[in-house]
Amino acid sequence: MNRHASGFSPLARLLHWSMALLILAMLFIGAGMVITLSTRHTWLVELHKPLGLVLLMLVLLRIAVRLRRPPPALPADLPGWQRGLAHLSHLLLYTLMLAMPLVGWAMLSAGGYPVVVLGWLQLPAIAPHDAALYAVLRQAHHWLGYLLFATVLLHLGAALFHGLIRRDGVLASMATGSAKR
Repeated sequence: MNRHASGFSPLARLLHWSMALLILAMLFIGAGMVITLSTRHTWLVELHKPLGLVLLMLVLLRIAVRLRRPPPALPADLPGWQRGLAHLSHLLLYTLMLAMPLVGWAMLSAGGYPVVVLGWLQLPAIAPHDAALYAVLRQAHHWLGYLLFATVLLHLGAALFHGLIRRDGVLASMATGSAKR
């Protein structure tokens, strides 16, 4: 296993960019669900649930890929505090990418709502049917969504900092798979 690859693998890049698009879509779909009571509400909910499950599967695959082939090393001249923040922010992103769909699934379970995939496969409940638990999980899902959005914005800001200001190859390693370091 190459601990310090020069760039991300094609699979890692595909997972990163497809998940980035899906996560942004999910954040906006989620926001749309809570601000509308129109006929679009049901459609947004029915779109949000399966996309959440797709993202759960993708993040599990992404973690497996990352464990099998670790990311490239950060630039040697990157200050220690920035290196530490980079590692913490990635840990937070992965935690939130796992937590959001699991909390959503648990929330639906606690509310007594079935989670149906492909129109016929009902997933098992992962939390007991309990109205108070449903309320807590609903609030948790709501606030975790805000935290995920803020973390994505920070991640984007850091990527732009590396790509436009430092020009150190960090952004290029995810964009094209190669980096000059």
